[in-house]
Order: sequence, then structure tokens, then C-alpha cells
Amino acid sequence: MVRHVVDVTIGLTGGEARERLDQGGPNAIAEIAQHPLWRALRKLWAPVPWMLEAAILLQLGLGKYVEAGLVALLLLFNAALAMFQERRAQATLNALKSRLALISPVRRDGNWTTVPVAQLVQGDVIKLSLGAVVSADVHLLDGSVLLDQSMLTGESIPAEVGAGADAFAGALVRRGEAVAVVTATGDRTKFGRAAELVRTASVESSQQKVVLRVVRNLVLFNGAVTLVLAAYAFLLAMPLAEIIPLLLVAVLSSIPVALPSMFTLAAAVGARSLASRGVLPTSLSAVDEAAGIDILCADKTGTLTRNELTVMTVRPMPGFDEAHVLALAAMASSDGGQDLVDMAIRAAATAQPTADAPKLVTFVPFDPVMKRSEATARRADGVVLQIVKGAFGAIEGLSRPQPIASGIVDELQAKGLRVLAVAAGPPGEVVMAGLIALSDPPREDSAALIAELGGLGVRTVMVTGDARSTAEVVAAAIGIAGPVWATTPLPDDFRVEGFSIFAGVLPEDKYRLVKALQKDGHTVGMCGDGANDAPALRQAQMGIAVSTATDVAKSAAGIVLTEPGLGGIVVAVKEGRTTFQRILTYTLRSIIHKVVQVLFLAAGLMITGHAILTPTLMVLMMVTGDFLAMSSSTDNVRPSPRPNIWRIHNLTIAGIIMGAVDLTFCVSSIVAGKFVIGLGTEALRTLAVVTLVFSGQAVFYVARERRRLWSSRPGRWLVASSIIDVAIIGLLASNGVLMTALPISILAGVFISAIIFALVLDTAKLILFRRLAIA
Repeated sequence: MVRHVVDVTIGLTGGEARERLDQGGPNAIAEIAQHPLWRALRKLWAPVPWMLEAAILLQLGLGKYVEAGLVALLLLFNAALAMFQERRAQATLNALKSRLALISPVRRDGNWTTVPVAQLVQGDVIKLSLGAVVSADVHLLDGSVLLDQSMLTGESIPAEVGAGADAFAGALVRRGEAVAVVTATGDRTKFGRAAELVRTASVESSQQKVVLRVVRNLVLFNGAVTLVLAAYAFLLAMPLAEIIPLLLVAVLSSIPVALPSMFTLAAAVGARSLASRGVLPTSLSAVDEAAGIDILCADKTGTLTRNELTVMTVRPMPGFDEAHVLALAAMASSDGGQDLVDMAIRAAATAQPTADAPKLVTFVPFDPVMKRSEATARRADGVVLQIVKGAFGAIEGLSRPQPIASGIVDELQAKGLRVLAVAAGPPGEVVMAGLIALSDPPREDSAALIAELGGLGVRTVMVTGDARSTAEVVAAAIGIAGPVWATTPLPDDFRVEGFSIFAGVLPEDKYRLVKALQKDGHTVGMCGDGANDAPALRQAQMGIAVSTATDVAKSAAGIVLTEPGLGGIVVAVKEGRTTFQRILTYTLRSIIHKVVQVLFLAAGLMITGHAILTPTLMVLMMVTGDFLAMSSSTDNVRPSPRPNIWRIHNLTIAGIIMGAVDLTFCVSSIVAGKFVIGLGTEALRTLAVVTLVFSGQAVFYVARERRRLWSSRPGRWLVASSIIDVAIIGLLASNGVLMTALPISILAGVFISAIIFALVLDTAKLILFRRLAIA
């Protein structure tokens, strides 16, 4: 490590810091990107590509080099599209990561200020405080902190370190406060890449796993049908040269080729939409998870209230005055940190200076478990004082009782004020000096947003460390009504149903609360801001770091709010449900389409004695159908009215029944073409393609709406993709390209029939969705 001799009372000057930043570079770990060729090869090694690669080998074995080339083009197109979507998704996450850039208190030019951690340089004097991530390798100069270095060393027990010790980038400050000098930054830190400051994002979510299980079952079903097809073809004594292409078409019809790309695209679209409205997902999966929450545990301070703390009144006890109470409280408050309570108290103390205030000797930062901070000071006559500041209940237990104090606390809390107590005196013999009441009024929009969440099926409960009376006043003002739980710690067998306010909670109580709610079958959103909130944020299905959250809370949360209040949470819930609806539409379409295609092959074989589709025609439909259908990732859809739950069984039933209606239409078209119009086998294949494409569009528009298909305006990209799909197949069919030409009159007849079919299917859908609770 490099040691820089720096005056810790001044720190570096702005010019020195800029010079060292130019020489040493930013305090960041250089990204190690995979080689593009390796990423491309990975796209060719997965279940969907395997099926396409098997199809290519079958074609080559039959000497069908043109068809094999078409499938190979489809394989490469799918891989290229996946890489493109992955790159766009990563670009979205990188943009979000840059907006989540952490900041650090640093002393420059003799003043404490905050800078992005990327701008820290060797020799900077920084402050480590509760909830922070150590942003560079440092040498402690003053104070002590409890460091959790488990993510670096694997050591699960936090270690207490003080002046003279070293701390390494990536460690978490669990308790305490210290001043340190930066000794190494970026790639030069001891643990290098292990010191991640922001959790890297993951694309896969629980929703994707569920839907992929549906697709797996779909492939198994189509595989069974394919075996029946093969047996029937052998019974007909079909030539092997016809059986193998038939089986190849059946395999191709079972491949949900664009599904992985669709998930990535839909999640990235949702993440970009959230980021534009001040909600930053730490992973793409967070967009999906927001769709299902049905209960929100909301922090009072900064979420339900303005987080604009101001000292409203000071009530000194006998023997003290307001100025001395504030001076004592300021000594037990952090200087240069970002704690809003300490900032408010220091501002009030500065406004009422006192000449004979004692001199600060030591300071012990706020401990959320003990609910107090502490300082040691020396008076002008040499007497040493112990000063404690914190919750009234915590300070009352440490000091000699003041009979009038409890009544004053009740009076102030009844007004909705947050009350802190200050005590001072010889070590171990402190006496209560006074009470400080801070105002943090409810946000003007809290009541309306809580009502809006209620309308969306999300119940809001208040979680606060404040006293019961203060919590009840704020809750009444914002429309949260119900029983109050004010006993801590929460018991392990606690039944949370029915309670709407949790007052006086400790940070570890939040984790127990989340577990209890999940045990009762709830999908939980949890707000948090401190280091000790991290377990609860990780445990909740949607951990929410509020705008004032510490680094640790941000890294543990699924989404980070950049503005105070509930507005960002409402936005996240709606966007999550919108994304859910888009994925649900594509999934339902895939179930219907893939089931119909393979069963249609079987029906066509029985009607004509030949394969009704060729591999070339199937590849054509996959390109024009599956990929263009990805436009549903930007479709204009309504958010779900209630929390979303994947009802796989119900969705499968709906897909099978709607698929049966679609199959009836497609088979009727082929029957009419063969026995009414008298088309030959090649012309029937063209008719089969046109019928599948036109009916597929009808299914798409029916499936995208949970009400009548005309209840909402489809997105412009969806409409454009439909026009392109119908136009391509119509032009190819009418001009005899890649298939036998059909008269325009037949194509128009199928198109009109598909419109009528859509209306019939829409009516059946309404009955199905109502009975199966698909909304």
C-alpha cells in the first residue's frame, strides 16, 4: 500500500485531487468483457439451438442442402438477435448502475463534502459510517468501526477495527464511525474485482422460470404427438424420404425459438421505463417481481413523511437551558455524515451558540440496536462528561429519572413530533438534560398514493422505530387504519394478520416481519434504508431502498428510489404488472400456436396422406411469426387490476381450449380447400401456411386483451409487425414464391374468415378467462 502524508484536518486540495485522479485513474474496477466470439458460441449451445442444430443435421442427412441452409440462417439469426437483446439489456443495466453510483464523505480544502466514489484518490481523507461500503483500501486514523468482510474473506464474524488498522474496499460498516486515509483505489485495491460496490444484475427471474417450465411441458407434449405422427406415417407406408421431413417439421413446430429473447426484451423495456421515472432496478428481474406484491411494509420517515427534519422545540429539564441542551446533543451527533437527525440538531445548535460548551473528546455513532449515540466531552474546568442522545425509552433507562419528562414526551408525541432525549453528567451518573422534538410532517401525496395502492390490491402497513403515539398520528393523517403492534422484539410465532402499524421496531424485527408475512402467503415489498435492513430487503420479494438509503441497503434491494415518497413504488407495481401482461400474452400465444401447429400436421397427414407443411415453409413461418410477435414487448396494455400470480394450470387449460378452437378453424380451411375447391397437395400446403399465419394473427389480437379484443388500442409496433407478417405471406402466396401460387380470392376468403374466427374465439376467451381467473 502507498502511504500519503496528508494533513487530516484539511485533506487534499481540489487541485491535488484532480492531479492524482488524472495520474491514477478513477476508483473503479475495469470491466472484463467476454470476447464476442465466445459470447456468440454460447448462444449456439442451449436447448433451443440444440433443436435447430438437430434439424440441420437431419436436412443434411437427406441431402436437402437448401433447407439445411435456411434452418442454419434461422439459427444464426436467433443467436444474433439474442446477442443484440443481451447487449441492449446490459446497456440498460450499465446506465442504471451509473445512476446508482455511490458517494463518499471526503475532506477537501478543509471542508467535509461528498463526491462519487469513482473520484476518490490516494491520500483522500474520508469518513466511514454506519451502512457504508468501504469504497477503497484505507488506513484508519481515528474512531472505530465494526467491519463485515464476509464478501471478501469468507469470514462470517464482523471484526472491530480502530485507529492504525487497515480496511479494504468492499467491506461493510455494520457499526461505528471512523476517519481514514485512502491508500489504494480501483484495480490496485487488495481484493480487486471482489470489491463490487453495486450488485450485478441478473436477467432471469422467478416468472421466467415458471414460463420456461410451461414451454418445457409444451415441448414434451409435442414430442409425444410427433411420435404418434411417426407411427401413423409408417402405417401408411410413406417413403422414408417423406417421413423424415414430416418429423423435422414437427420438431421445428415445437421450438419456442424467440422466447428467451422475448423475456430479455420485455424486462429491458420495463427497466428503461422505470428508470425514466426515477425508479432504478438493480436487476432486470426486479421488474417482474414488482407485479406480484400484495402487501407493502413502508418506512414512515422519508417514505410516508417528507424527511425534512426540523427541530421544532427544545424542552430543557431543571438546571439546563435550550442552548446547552442543543450543544450537548450536537456533540453526540455525527459531523460530516448524512444522518438527517444529526444534521437538524447541529443546524439548531449552530443557530443558538453557547460560549461555555464543553470540548468534544470522543464520539460513538448511533447504534440502531441500542437506539442511541454517545460522546465524551471535557468542560473548561477539566471535568469529563458523558453525553448520550437517542430514543426517550433508551435514555430514560440510563439516567436519573425526571418526573416531568414522561408527560412532556406524551404531549409532544401526541402532536406527531419525533422526540429525542439528551442526558449528560459524569460517566455512569448522567442526568436527563432535556428533550428535543423534531417535526417530519406527512407528505401531501401519501394518503392518495396509499389509496391508489389499495385499489391495486396492495395493502400498506407502516413500519417505524418511532413511538406508538407518533406513529398513530402520522398513520391517521395518511389513511392507514388498524391495530398497532408496539412490542419489540417480534416473537418468532407472531401472527401479523390484522395489524396495520408496527411501532418501535428494531431493524432485525423487519426481517421477522417479512418472514411472518410470507409464511401467511403474502408477496411482500419491504422499504428500508439502513445497513441492518439488508436481510429484510433480501428476504422480501421486492426489496425497496428508499432515496436516503445507505450503500448496503441499495446493494441488497431490488429497486432503488431516487425520490422520496410512495410514488416510485406505485410506478414500479404498475410497470411490473404491465410487463407481466406482455409476457403473459406472448406465453399464451406460444402455447396455442405450438399446440395447433403440431396437431395440424397430424390432421393434414390424415386428410391428405402427405405432410401438409415442408421444413422451408415452417422456417418461413417461424421467422415471420415468432420473431415479429416480439413486438408485444412494447404493446399498449393495461396493468393488472390485482397482484399477479402465475396460474400455470389455468393458463395451460386456456391455451388448450383456445388451441382446439383454432385447430378447428385451420382444419376446416384445409377440408374446404381439398373437398370443396379441389386443390392439389402443393396448393393445400400454401393454403395451410396462409391459414396458420392469418389465424395466428387472430389469436394474437384475442390473447393480448383480457376483455373484448377491441377494448384497447394495440401498440404501433404490434400493428406494424402484423401488417408485415400478413403482407409477406400474402405476397409470397399470391406470386408463387417458395410455394404454389393461390388466387387472390382464396387469400381474401381466408383473411375474412380469420376475422370472423377472431370474433368467435374472443367470445370463448371471455368465458374461459372469467372461469379460470386470468386477468
